[in-house]
Amino acid sequence: MPESEKLSVDRRNFLRMAATGAAALVTSAQEGRAEKSGSPGPETPPEMPKDVEILTTDRPGSDFMVDVLKSLGLEYICSNPGSSFRGLHESVVNYGGNKNPEFITCCHEESSVAMAHGYAKIEGKPLGVFAHGTVGLQHAAMAIYNAFCDRVPVYLILGNTLDAEMRRPGAEWYHSVQDAAAMVRDYVKWDDTPISLPHFAESAMRAYKIAMTPPMLPVVLVADSELQERPIPEGVRLRIPKLVLAAPPQGDSGAVAEAARLLVAAENPVLIADRVARTPAGMKYLVELAEALQAPVIDEGGRMNFPTRHPLNHSDRRGALITSADLILGLELGDFWGAVNSMRDQLHRTWRPITKQGVKLISITAADLYTRSNYQDFQRFPEVDLAIAADAEATLPSLIEAVKRLINADRKRAFQDRGTKLAAARQQSMERTRTEATYGWDAGPVSTARLAAEVWPHIKDKDWSLVSGTLSGWPRRLWIFDKHYQHIGGSGGVGVGYGSPAAVGAALANRKYGRLSVNFQNDGDLMYAPGVLWTAAHHRVPLLNIMFNNRAYHQEVMHLQRMSSRHNRGITTAYIGTTIEDPNIDYAKLAQSMGWHAEGPITDPKDLAPAIRRSVELVLRGEPALIDVVTQPR
Repeated sequence: MPESEKLSVDRRNFLRMAATGAAALVTSAQEGRAEKSGSPGPETPPEMPKDVEILTTDRPGSDFMVDVLKSLGLEYICSNPGSSFRGLHESVVNYGGNKNPEFITCCHEESSVAMAHGYAKIEGKPLGVFAHGTVGLQHAAMAIYNAFCDRVPVYLILGNTLDAEMRRPGAEWYHSVQDAAAMVRDYVKWDDTPISLPHFAESAMRAYKIAMTPPMLPVVLVADSELQERPIPEGVRLRIPKLVLAAPPQGDSGAVAEAARLLVAAENPVLIADRVARTPAGMKYLVELAEALQAPVIDEGGRMNFPTRHPLNHSDRRGALITSADLILGLELGDFWGAVNSMRDQLHRTWRPITKQGVKLISITAADLYTRSNYQDFQRFPEVDLAIAADAEATLPSLIEAVKRLINADRKRAFQDRGTKLAAARQQSMERTRTEATYGWDAGPVSTARLAAEVWPHIKDKDWSLVSGTLSGWPRRLWIFDKHYQHIGGSGGVGVGYGSPAAVGAALANRKYGRLSVNFQNDGDLMYAPGVLWTAAHHRVPLLNIMFNNRAYHQEVMHLQRMSSRHNRGITTAYIGTTIEDPNIDYAKLAQSMGWHAEGPITDPKDLAPAIRRSVELVLRGEPALIDVVTQPR
């Protein structure tokens, strides 16, 4: 028997002895009082009142639930502790030995889910999240919505007490609900409330399979507290169903053949990728397709889709490419309409297409397989010429094969000529980027380009991963990204508060591979739930957090400037309600208070290199480190 089980049995035996001893003490005390008063004692001891009776069990339902979670391969449970899942919590740490899954203590449910979001984009599978009743799910809701919009699998188990007779007076009533998942049902893929342990096992398998089938999305299971805490009846044999994940849906062969024909015939094809690369294979396939066609790629950055220094990566030239294209292939494109149209944000909004007349539009996306009505994450309706409802990564191999079959000698020569011109244009674009990066090089506060450039020499020879933060796009313009895990995209729903916990979750996934996790952390985003810094320190998650501290919600500063100008009132008051000043937040002290090594605030760019060097050395030794850098607005 494992040592953890021996300890658990000893604890339960102790409780039984404690219960017997308590009853003996009560009887002894009553007999003593009777002798002292001179009155005869009762012939039989009084029955113990039910409200002080102590009951124990060696086989709570939550133990079986943990067996089910272990069978799914969940490495971690991210959670802020809550009484509605106290049975599951106890079984994870005692019966399950706090290993696979290991309980990760979070300070906010939004952080728990955002950590799961970042982790899944590195690891390619979900971790578990426990949330507490009504209030825990309300806290978690924003992060669930981000994951929903970003097409990321999150596996959430919600505690609840459905039976009114079983609820403790007070808080348990406030935190219980008839339909627990109702408040997030519009932005999860599936939910269920099992009423028996066999039902839980089956639904747990189903939920995991649904979450992992493209389009990947969050799922919710409701674990009733009575189901967790009641003993498993003697003689009951429980089994865990076999889990086989579904093969990702591939494009119809006829539609794929037509797409290949159009691509090979096009003179100026453009490939636009957003969330294509679910796995490292996705990037490899996209490179192979682009090279076969010698077609330029615009990487929208929803995932790490295409190497940044590849001569066919023309993300910086998107405007010129889209306006001249005669065919555009959108791959898991979150907003196809927005990619080919321009809208003016003015008093009376107007829009116009930016493509030329007669352009052919092809879409391959699993989003066409699943659309909900209430939340508008699906964007405006794109008028495409060929829509293939399928997972793009899974469809790319057959598309590549079909393309290669159609390329004859004449088309191959034309493609080679096109590739030569594109390579020259790419080189010119990179030279412009280097020049633009020097603007404001010695300025204080620090320019965002200078900050990105200063970090690169300290990480470029390491196995690094940018786990969150875009820093105005400069890292992807200046660094060399060529591995799938080096960039994981953004929040999906653009909900503020995602960055820091997602970075910690991704760094947790990177930890076992020994990768150096780097995050450019927006200042306002961190203040939504700064407690995640404690989680990283407590669980020894190595992460380099570099503050993008422009002391404002700067996008909102610009929105207020726009409104003020539109209303002919000037822009001098745009700082009110949008800046994070008076007092300035000392992020280094904040991080130090939670166990991090931290430096700053840094305003002089000359001080960056030594601080970065010291912090990288500490992170490589397994510690989290933060550098507070006061920067230009963008």
